[in-house]
Amino acid sequence: MKTGVVFGGSGLIGGTIVNFYKQRRPGIVDMLAPSSKKVSLKNCQDIRNYLLAVKPDFVINAAIANINADPQLSFEVNYVGAINVARAAATLKVPYFFFSSAATLPQGSGLRETDTLPLNAKLSNYAKSKLMAEETLRYMADNEGLDYTCIRLSIVYGNHDHKIQGFHRLLFTIADESMPFLFTNKGTLHSYSNCRKIPYAIHHMFENRQEYSCQTYHFVDPVPVELADLIMTIKSYLQLKSPRKVYVPYSVARTGKKSIQIILRLLTKVGLKASLPPELMFLGAFYRTQTLSSEKLFNSSFVDPMPEETVYTRLPEMIVYYLNRWAHQNLITTFDEKIEFDQQIHEDFKHNPMALLESIHRDATAPFDPDTP
Repeated sequence: MKTGVVFGGSGLIGGTIVNFYKQRRPGIVDMLAPSSKKVSLKNCQDIRNYLLAVKPDFVINAAIANINADPQLSFEVNYVGAINVARAAATLKVPYFFFSSAATLPQGSGLRETDTLPLNAKLSNYAKSKLMAEETLRYMADNEGLDYTCIRLSIVYGNHDHKIQGFHRLLFTIADESMPFLFTNKGTLHSYSNCRKIPYAIHHMFENRQEYSCQTYHFVDPVPVELADLIMTIKSYLQLKSPRKVYVPYSVARTGKKSIQIILRLLTKVGLKASLPPELMFLGAFYRTQTLSSEKLFNSSFVDPMPEETVYTRLPEMIVYYLNRWAHQNLITTFDEKIEFDQQIHEDFKHNPMALLESIHRDATAPFDPDTP
């Protein structure tokens, strides 16, 4: 049996990889996921000692600092941590899988793997740290013999994300009815990455190192998604009245953002700690198209295991999962719990129509009571 190590195993991507090998590929890979308390990515000695003791056949780094983390945390986790793991992988001469982000790319359509932003001080902490990591991995491949694959993701969706960020932040904002109008432009498109497919790609790339070694790939669904259409689809599923289909111009939205920033600065001066909501920190991205080309990956030997799956086809199950989760955490109370029942009917009709028919015969075919309104 092979041994793999994934850092960030409690997150959406890392957790999906761990579950894949436990449930879908049992007996093939023993996937270890050390906690940050056991192995700190910021501590070079921790990583060295752990990996040299385990001697894995491959290493995955899915750990990231929060997208709005300060410069120190972004640098230490997203860059220093990534390079510490790469150094250990180079020492052991094992493949290293690194997850990067579309934040390293400019706006635009059909962006290819080589279309990266120039590294400069004006980039966000997240983009800067990821871009630096990509550059150093290329350097280590050329000079230190590192065997790595960089997988660039866009907006990731899937179940079991413990943080409310990215797509799940959008879902939360709509479900919480805190988005009155559409803060985007009509026709603004983005790429989405299906987390459920990622482990299949990792497994294939590990088994075909000659093809995938020292390469960067965009891992996104082939068809981009219009943000406004996705928002209105979620609204329809949740049977909500908002957001209204009114497009707020970017100039208006930006003015509101600046007003909030001024208020937060005043609060800081009187000793109150406050930060800009995540929805507003990356407001500009809501108004700018950014789509990634998946041509390089899909022209390789990798075959999409679920080509029919998109963010739209997975919406029903994700809505039920996350809204129930947030309700149990007392984060949200506005959704109609009968959505879960409706989804069960949908699944039974699709996969088990006989059982659905029998249940209706038992419970829902009696004549109406004429005296009941």
